[in-house]
Amino acid sequence: MATSSTNRVYQLVIFGASGFTGQFVVEEVARNSAEGPKGTLKWAVAGRSRQKLQQVLDQAAGNLGKPELKSEVDIIIADVEDPDSLASMSKQASIVLNCVGPYRFFGEPVVKACVENGAHCIDISGEPQFLEGMQLNYNSQAATNGVYVIGSCGFDSIPADMGVLYTKDQFKGTLTAIESFLSVNTGPEGGSIHDGTWQSAVYGFADQDKLRSLRKKLGHKPLPVVGAKLKRRGAVFYSDEVKQYAVPFMGSDPSVVKRTQRYLCEELKESPVQYSAFAAVGGVCSVIKLMFAGMLFWLFVKTSFGRNLLIKYPEWFSFGYFTKDGPTRKQMEGCSFSMTFFGQGYSQGQDPQQGKPNLKICTQVKGPEAGYVATPIVMVQAAITLLNESKSLPKEGGVYTPGAAFCKTSLIERLNKHGVVFSVISKPEA
Repeated sequence: MATSSTNRVYQLVIFGASGFTGQFVVEEVARNSAEGPKGTLKWAVAGRSRQKLQQVLDQAAGNLGKPELKSEVDIIIADVEDPDSLASMSKQASIVLNCVGPYRFFGEPVVKACVENGAHCIDISGEPQFLEGMQLNYNSQAATNGVYVIGSCGFDSIPADMGVLYTKDQFKGTLTAIESFLSVNTGPEGGSIHDGTWQSAVYGFADQDKLRSLRKKLGHKPLPVVGAKLKRRGAVFYSDEVKQYAVPFMGSDPSVVKRTQRYLCEELKESPVQYSAFAAVGGVCSVIKLMFAGMLFWLFVKTSFGRNLLIKYPEWFSFGYFTKDGPTRKQMEGCSFSMTFFGQGYSQGQDPQQGKPNLKICTQVKGPEAGYVATPIVMVQAAITLLNESKSLPKEGGVYTPGAAFCKTSLIERLNKHGVVFSVISKPEA
């Protein structure tokens, strides 16, 4: 167990609390303050503007019927461009919940401050370049200082990462490969995503060469392939599993799951699971619309001028899916997601290196609106797990994926109680 300082003023500090996602994290922490150690939770909000932070607390007080939030939650002034303010914030916190993105621009100063000042750090980044860069640059120092830095603790990528672990736990034998399919459902009010996520995607795709260079520096050897190799899918294909067209999921899930499987293989000597992630997109009309948007995106993302246009007009380029205002609360209430996992492997006693897989399993993770309802839930439950179950975490600090950090904890059980539900659809069968 890592030994970061626990004698801090606050157990949680929400950095970026006045941002679009941060405001919902504030409400989620307020809802679950009784789940902290000994039934209490001392927390604060942090950011650049005291006025905006107070407005968020006032809003949360009204929405939740908790007027005490207006006066009992402290405000910390901190700015990513002011290292001293980040250091001061980190010295006061057991855990910093970092909600300030895009993380490729604003994330590293927060990680650095946390590692240097003994605060654990949890973020909701879906940016592989940032996540893997933090592993390269801070894993050793975090281990020395007893600090856990756990990235991608939102919709990206806890449902996928913990879903793979859940599927493996439910499989009676050797699970060797999983494909996941994401489906997003919108209600009568429709739905959208705040353009902060769009910006992360634009800059992420523009920097693919830097990501490849970063991975060379990490110097990982290829993971061993256990069992039959997972078949490759096309860029667009009809899925018999979900009965609609699907495309490769372009988020951080595949890279995060692979990092977790590497940890389990190299550190815990477990058999790694192959993984591919896809998103269900519907019928032919949806495919045509997606292909047109995709071509525009790839054309414009390659140049600085094109990227500026993509950033300036997210609604036009995404057919209204990404907006500068984000979804309304009414839209969020009508939205949900499901992620279905189709696994295959070998029964107990059968050699995975001999013959074809002879068992299959199907599991699912379902939850409310992904970006601003499910993400705060899983982020806050990750933090509460870190506070309550330190003895179940990896023995030393470091930069971890959610699966690596929480594989021995009750995080899945906690999520089940909060509406992000893991279940078995069909048990292992030949």
